[in-house]
Amino acid sequence: MAARTKSRVSPKYKTKYRVTNWTAYENSLRRRGDLAVWFDEDAIDAWNAPPSGRPGGQRRYSDLAILTALTLRTIFHLALRQTEGFVASLLRLMGLDLKTPDHTTLSRRGSTLEVPRLAREDESPLHLVIDSTGLKVIGGGEWHAFKHHVSKRRRSWRKLHLGVDSHGFIVASALTESGKDDASVGKGLLKQLSVPVASFRGDGAYDTRAFYEALDAAGTPAVEVVIPPRRTASPAQPAAGAWQQRNEALARIADIGRRQRRKESGAHQQARAENGMFRFKQLVGDRLRARTFEGQKREALIGVLVVNRITEFGMPKSEAIRD
Repeated sequence: MAARTKSRVSPKYKTKYRVTNWTAYENSLRRRGDLAVWFDEDAIDAWNAPPSGRPGGQRRYSDLAILTALTLRTIFHLALRQTEGFVASLLRLMGLDLKTPDHTTLSRRGSTLEVPRLAREDESPLHLVIDSTGLKVIGGGEWHAFKHHVSKRRRSWRKLHLGVDSHGFIVASALTESGKDDASVGKGLLKQLSVPVASFRGDGAYDTRAFYEALDAAGTPAVEVVIPPRRTASPAQPAAGAWQQRNEALARIADIGRRQRRKESGAHQQARAENGMFRFKQLVGDRLRARTFEGQKREALIGVLVVNRITEFGMPKSEAIRD
């Protein structure tokens, strides 16, 4: 096991924090395990699918029923057969005369399910941060690769792109192949937004002219853009809007240095996206269970839906402890 990297900051000078809304946050933690939150009356009332009006076999379960079962699977980290048994036990304990979707149905419907996005209540312009992280695809592990002499380079993974607002709410997401570049996916994330962007922060992967132009189209007239230019970057003309801010950043870096520019621009706020990805992996997991790419996309969307619901329950509010 690799040695843990020692922090450069002495414990004497590290800032300590305390949670100021502990009672409310503790209640939100309890709500995460409340089955009534995840298995509500709306799902029960719409459990059976209505007739489609078309000839042939009819669907037995509604999309909401499949979504509810797969959401329970995500929250409690269950396999499909365990999900089937878990839902059946819930229906039995509640005295409901409803059928349980079997694991085959959950797997098949999970690849085509329309997963709704949880609406953001605040309609004010966004302070947006975008970043990406990797998710493992279920399969053989390190021991399997060693024992059977399987090349690790052939083992695939997916890239999860998240757009997070100032409250930790995931406002846009996408699951792509590992080779997809962040800037091109970021333009697609901007199209998912229903409100304009007031400010944007991201890493150097978004330092492309096309992405700056997309920010101009999706942002307010005075959108603030903080993207560290690449070390080989040079001022580009013609420049207007967000692209002009890049030229100004290059001039400022030449004056005070890249590190000081990062401090004064508030680039550290990009950590909101990293916190969002950490919460996703802690609450949902760092791997995808679905076998098909379409199923993996739906699985990631359900994970985002779960994280946003938990965010709505309540988040901790911390303040620095001043000596």
